[in-house]
Amino acid sequence: MPPRTSNLSRRSLLRALGGAAALTGLAGCGVPAAYVAPGDRATRDLSATDKRLTWANWPLYIDTDDADETSRPSLRAFERRTGISVDYVEEINDNDEFFGKISPALMNNQPTGRDLIVVSDWMCARFVRLGWVQEMDRARQPNVTRYLDPLLRSPAFDPGRASTVPWQSGITGIAYNHRVLGREIRRVSDLWADDLKGRVTLLSGLDEAFALLMQGDGVDITRWTADDFHRMCDAVEEQVRRGQIRRFTGNDYIKDLSSGDVLACQAYSGDVIQLQADDPDIRFVVPEEGAELWSESLMIPNLASHKANAERLIDHYYQPEVAAELAAWVNYVCPVPAARDVLASAKDAETAALAEDPLIFPDAGMRARLAIARDITSGERVEFGKRWNAIAGL
Repeated sequence: MPPRTSNLSRRSLLRALGGAAALTGLAGCGVPAAYVAPGDRATRDLSATDKRLTWANWPLYIDTDDADETSRPSLRAFERRTGISVDYVEEINDNDEFFGKISPALMNNQPTGRDLIVVSDWMCARFVRLGWVQEMDRARQPNVTRYLDPLLRSPAFDPGRASTVPWQSGITGIAYNHRVLGREIRRVSDLWADDLKGRVTLLSGLDEAFALLMQGDGVDITRWTADDFHRMCDAVEEQVRRGQIRRFTGNDYIKDLSSGDVLACQAYSGDVIQLQADDPDIRFVVPEEGAELWSESLMIPNLASHKANAERLIDHYYQPEVAAELAAWVNYVCPVPAARDVLASAKDAETAALAEDPLIFPDAGMRARLAIARDITSGERVEFGKRWNAIAGL
């Protein structure tokens, strides 16, 4: 099938600090009461007799049928094969907003009405830290065990991915207009060149922006420190003072880059795939110093009453054939590298070409420069958020 891309990007919709007050309030004074101990996270699993589950996901984040956009072929195949009915709800538009929606139930150890949710890994870290999600039974997930990308297997917030499984992944790097700029960008420091003065944007969300900027300073983002953070902020403040940075953006960097108002910017790999369809002069680079690999991941919240059904659904999407079908539609970094061979064998030339796209299947050179950043802890978030907001004008 031909790839399908949307005008929206899940990563672009994020606003990391939009709900900071709610998060920091929990972290500062409510965590002891809100934390749920391991023995209190499960309820009676009805999966054996009640063949259904409820799955909350982002809009436009799954394959749909050409003739009926409400029909999702990969999900329909799971329902036919297993007899499990899936109530698929596109209700997540923002990590913080969704956190606010379900946190009252979770902090009071009540069911959320959802058996499966998808949020960004920096938000997953908070759920895991608070004890709001259940560990999965890998005996029900042989495909996850076999096919999950090694780069994504053990983030600092969830060693061994005991409680989370990537749905889709992506890269925060640099996008630029090669034709107008007339040269290549290879390093983060290239953003500070004189010929880019006033034509550069950075991402406004702290969780989205900080890792790449630290990497440009030679920091190992899997173990960065407060000193690393403040040194990065010092450098960005200097670029703001000298007029190098045009502004800090959310998803609107796409418009700036397309119009030519901006020549280089922090960007998400999934967005650039969409931009390149209209303008092949737009390029995406993983800097020589490295870039952040991120994910939006599946989790089973506490007291979900169809846990085994949810685990089976997750494993369904880790079959290489199913992962390939999904990748051809959403065009994010596929967390199942084995799906590449499936796409490469497709009869449709446009679909087969996706197997060679390094923004869906990063090549060995790119993979060597990718890393998962350790998350910002609850204790750090107030201080760091306050400083970054002042720089970004939030």
